[in-house]
Amino acid sequence: MKFDYKVEGGDFSNAGKASSQVKKNLKALNIDQKIIKRIVVALYEAEVNIVAHAYKGNITVDIDTDRINILLKDEGPGISDINRAMEVGYSTASQKVREMGFGAGMGLPNIKKNVDELNIKSTVGVGTEVEIIVNL
Repeated sequence: MKFDYKVEGGDFSNAGKASSQVKKNLKALNIDQKIIKRIVVALYEAEVNIVAHAYKGNITVDIDTDRINILLKDEGPGISDINRAMEVGYSTASQKVREMGFGAGMGLPNIKKNVDELNIKSTVGVGTEVEIIVNL
């Protein structure tokens, strides 16, 4: 089963819509509640990262019998130092984003904490690709 979502950079009023819809779909499939929580936390963080940092992005959620694979691709500034971005508290969010309550530097660490596998590829000036895998 596959679902696709589009995310617009800067559209904080719709931030979290994809993760909310995925939660509904996973509940309908009777996925374990603990797994749903992990997936939704990770996906929400990744979705907000697109909204906060990129111009636009796509989310593809692929639900299989043994795992859920989520691929987020954005067009944006990219991440110049992925290892640094993984540090708790490190953020490149704008002051405006921080004033809205986002950009505390917890996004990527929270994603990593809630998934079985996290792969990040980024090209400065082009965008970022985040792959999230959670085993069922």
